[in-house]
Amino acid sequence: MAANSAYLSHPFKTSVISSSLAIAMGLSLAPQAMADDSELANIERLEVHGQQTENRNTLGSAENLLKGQGVDFSEAGGVSALPILNGMMGDRIKVLVDGADITASCANQMNPPLSYISANQVTTAEVIAGVSPVSAGGDNIAGVIKVSSLNPKFGESDSIKWNSGDISTGYRSVSDTLLLGTHATVASKNISLSYQGAYEDANSYKDGNGDKVIDTLYRAQNHALTAAWRDETQQVAIKLTHQNIPFQGFPNQYMDMTDNKSYGALARYQLKLNDDGEFSAQFNWHGVKHEMGFFTPEKAGKMPMNTEGDDYSYQLHWRLPMGDDSTLLVGQEFYSYQLDDVWPAVPGTMMAPNDYININDGERRRAAVYGEWQQDLSPSWWLSAGVRFEYVTTNTGEVQAYSDMPMMGMPNMDAAAAQAFNEMDRKRDDNLIDATLLARYQLSANQQLEFGLARKNRAPNLYERYSWGRGTMATTMIGWYGDGNGYVGNPDLKPETAHTLSAAYKYNGDSWQVSTTAWYTAVTDYIDAEVIGSFNRTSSADGKRNILQFTNLDANLYGARFNALYQFAETSTGKWQVLGKVNVTRGERDEGNEPLYQIKPLQTELALQHQLGNWENSLSWQWVATKDRVDERRLENETDSYSLLNLNSSMKWQDLTVTFAVNNLFDSYYELPLGGVSVAEFKADNTNGFNQIAGAGRSFELSASYAF
Repeated sequence: MAANSAYLSHPFKTSVISSSLAIAMGLSLAPQAMADDSELANIERLEVHGQQTENRNTLGSAENLLKGQGVDFSEAGGVSALPILNGMMGDRIKVLVDGADITASCANQMNPPLSYISANQVTTAEVIAGVSPVSAGGDNIAGVIKVSSLNPKFGESDSIKWNSGDISTGYRSVSDTLLLGTHATVASKNISLSYQGAYEDANSYKDGNGDKVIDTLYRAQNHALTAAWRDETQQVAIKLTHQNIPFQGFPNQYMDMTDNKSYGALARYQLKLNDDGEFSAQFNWHGVKHEMGFFTPEKAGKMPMNTEGDDYSYQLHWRLPMGDDSTLLVGQEFYSYQLDDVWPAVPGTMMAPNDYININDGERRRAAVYGEWQQDLSPSWWLSAGVRFEYVTTNTGEVQAYSDMPMMGMPNMDAAAAQAFNEMDRKRDDNLIDATLLARYQLSANQQLEFGLARKNRAPNLYERYSWGRGTMATTMIGWYGDGNGYVGNPDLKPETAHTLSAAYKYNGDSWQVSTTAWYTAVTDYIDAEVIGSFNRTSSADGKRNILQFTNLDANLYGARFNALYQFAETSTGKWQVLGKVNVTRGERDEGNEPLYQIKPLQTELALQHQLGNWENSLSWQWVATKDRVDERRLENETDSYSLLNLNSSMKWQDLTVTFAVNNLFDSYYELPLGGVSVAEFKADNTNGFNQIAGAGRSFELSASYAF
């Protein structure tokens, strides 16, 4: 897979960067994680290749595909979990869908980029944690996730004929979930036309005690149409997308999603240059209308919130060979994001008589240029160095509170805050300079060392900068942390600057595959939060929550990962192997060494895998340690250690693939370390305070896919 997303589906080259030294094992050594030896093996790089019928997790959200590749997730709605890399979540990770940068248009980030693509639509996925090359993307400090569905298939004939297609269906017992997916392509030598679709409908799931985890129900569908044309030197592709989510529960938020409709258009042009060079140009638009409110008795309420967002961008990329042993990558990119966030008045309540204008004509624009040099220094050494510059501007218009009058004889904090906000100069400019250095040393034919050093930057998003409300209700509508607290923006936030050092060792033998990585990140001006107040809607101390304002401070994050795959037998009964994984992450503030929020505790996995022809089986045991390092500012809960046993079996017969799985085989009860608190349970019964969200109980899962 290419390091530059613009070339992921290039018809002439499958790799932007080639090196005779590359051994792309990846960090995940599971059989389904296939590596391409002709491609750049970036530090902390995971890859998934193949069409949907070749992947075990072909249905559901893209989260299901990426979890198996080492990405953690902060729980949210059923298709809207936020990815976590190296202990950092949300906007700190650059998520690119078919090379397009999609912004979460919601004060709670209910519609993050990965929610716009389903697992059965993903043809390639690439995760680069920590030290990501500047060509992979900017405006991030944790890493880059690239998922692609734009992979046109062409035929052999001069006329358009049927090329390929498949239909899939699945069921999960724990949430009574129905899943559907389909794909169809007709093509000739020069023309390709395809459709991809996915549908998912789920009720609220049950935990290991058999109790319903309320407000976890949802329904979602995604559609994509692609048309492509090519000749011997160039290719043009156009993709149109549509998503409809009529409802999605968010148990760890005060609001739910009551509608999310989006449309997108992408045009990509690729040209083969002389001397084995390449040029690509891509233009993107994505628009969404998003509504929040209440739709289920599992979490009642009465308050609408409407958001509209539009992303426009283009990317121009060149790959220029500079001799037999070196390559120059250069690019110029532009991104423009526009946002309006209005909370309509509710007559007869305190949320009147005005509409609450949270973000008015907000805009965030990025202009970027980069250059990246890659060089084979010797038969054993490979080096890559790059620099990226981005100019980021943000601005927003005037706002207003629900009312300018005192509230029940008390000062109107929101009215005063709106006046102060409107009187200030709200435009901000940031200059971001990224620099990366990657080196690889080939110890032997099957061993290599990798080293990386990077300076990465991220500018604040619109909500971090411009959320201005000060009242309890207004602040609790802001925040994507699932902690039940309220948040206030800070127009004077500085960009985050992260310096990351990473080292990795990889071994790929006949029976053993081993990968180990250690990394350390020091972040200057890390965007965290400081307590500026508190509130309690109950008479119990357990009902207390904090009001926090975004602020800059310094922080350190570090960790290590170890993966090993050992094939211990290959007989007439099949191929047998054992997979082991260990992952540890720590994060703390410089001052006082206080823990950062949502840092996952030690996690291990041990799996026995078996393959006999087209029959594959896996029995895995996962263990997660006690989470006792928690963020006191956010009143984060501790969680107990737990273990889960999962069983998976897949059989492929001709064009039919059937998969059966039992997850959480012993129906264990556990709390999600990254799940946040159950606001839905608190609203239903506040006598127990804010409890951690429980994980899913035993689930019998069956899926089938037929290719035609």
